Amino acid sequence: MRRIIVHKCAGNSLRRWHEARHPARVCMNFLLIYAARYAPSLSLKRFLLRVAGARVAGGAALGLGATVDIFFPESISIGQDAIIGYNTVLLGHEFLQGEYRTGNVEVGARAMLGANCTVLPGVMIGEGASVSAMSLVNRDIPAGETWGGVPARKLGGKRQARRNKTGGVPVKRTGAANAARAGRAGK
Repeated sequence: MRRIIVHKCAGNSLRRWHEARHPARVCMNFLLIYAARYAPSLSLKRFLLRVAGARVAGGAALGLGATVDIFFPESISIGQDAIIGYNTVLLGHEFLQGEYRTGNVEVGARAMLGANCTVLPGVMIGEGASVSAMSLVNRDIPAGETWGGVPARKLGGKRQARRNKTGGVPVKRTGAANAARAGRAGK
């Protein structure tokens, strides 16, 4: 369920953007966010977005061209070790006819958003969730689920990573392990 606040206004709300946010603040946000879009360093991207007002946890990675809302960057929260793909847009507002809407966007820890996604205001993407490339996220995505499409819909079940005995890092099979497994399958 999207959690948004509706702000009524007359006519085309985009023509009245300066009433929603001070123009000087929008210009400063623009400079910071567009510098972050093309910064080669992930730590520099996180720093610039934090200065603009976004809440970006350590270890979060934003691909080239990824953009947070220029009008309301403080409405964007990106969790620990989340991955935001190339050219993905996280919006904290929508300008419409007769109103504009604002809402917080929360991307959970270790969530992954593919390239060219758009996330609308008021959406929560759960911890460990995945969103396929070129998706429009217009509703909440539960933790661990995989969604995709326009609009995004559930694609599969919970992600199940094989874990080692310590319960920490996913186990990668070696060539010998795959050969042994293939040998068992043939019997």
